[in-house]
Amino acid sequence: MINSALFVVLSYALMGAMGVIGAPLLMREAWTRAWMKLYIRLAFGLARALVGLRVEVRGTVPMGRVLIAAKHQSLLDVLALYRALPEARFVMKRELLWTPVFGLFARRTGAVPIDRRPGSGAVRQLVTAFGEVGGQAVIYPQGTRVAPGVDAPYKRGAVALYEALGLPVVLVATNAGHYWPRRGVRRYPGTAVIEFLPEPIPPGGDPAAVGETLRTRIEAASARLSQEAATEGRPPP
Repeated sequence: MINSALFVVLSYALMGAMGVIGAPLLMREAWTRAWMKLYIRLAFGLARALVGLRVEVRGTVPMGRVLIAAKHQSLLDVLALYRALPEARFVMKRELLWTPVFGLFARRTGAVPIDRRPGSGAVRQLVTAFGEVGGQAVIYPQGTRVAPGVDAPYKRGAVALYEALGLPVVLVATNAGHYWPRRGVRRYPGTAVIEFLPEPIPPGGDPAAVGETLRTRIEAASARLSQEAATEGRPPP
């Protein structure tokens, strides 16, 4: 617990320091991206040194313009995806824009904040934002962090974006929540996995079928990774 708390303190202190030092890099997106990936590499190094937590990325990382539909269990899977993808553009709730350092750098690298209130036109916001840019549009179909083993519905946003953009969908599973829970400061040793699943869903599919395929494949793969975590003694938090 002491090492976990030390990691949290040091990783946020590092974020603040690098945010201030790297402020001039905000002039260019590519510089900002490189600086953020350096922070993630250093933060993961701290996690490995202090709590024995490693991060493994499996599968083929997409390089082109695609839609990424990912399981979201903790901040760890966000950081791992950002580091792995060449040009990630995350869908994020608008309130995160006001997070010190993080919000400013996220906006500069093309993150898309949305208003999730009913009637706000969230899907229209996403289509407009992603319609003209390159990179990988990352959306969390459940809309929030969901702890391992918890059943939560998949929202329509991912399928609506799939329909509107006409892009293939790459699915991503994880067991990150076993090692870096969505709440609290405790971190656990072991290997957290982020897995890009094979056989992306091609564009032009039936929306209802795509939604069901997306849900079943992500959940099945994440359950399999949870079993791997269990072999390391990491029960659901």
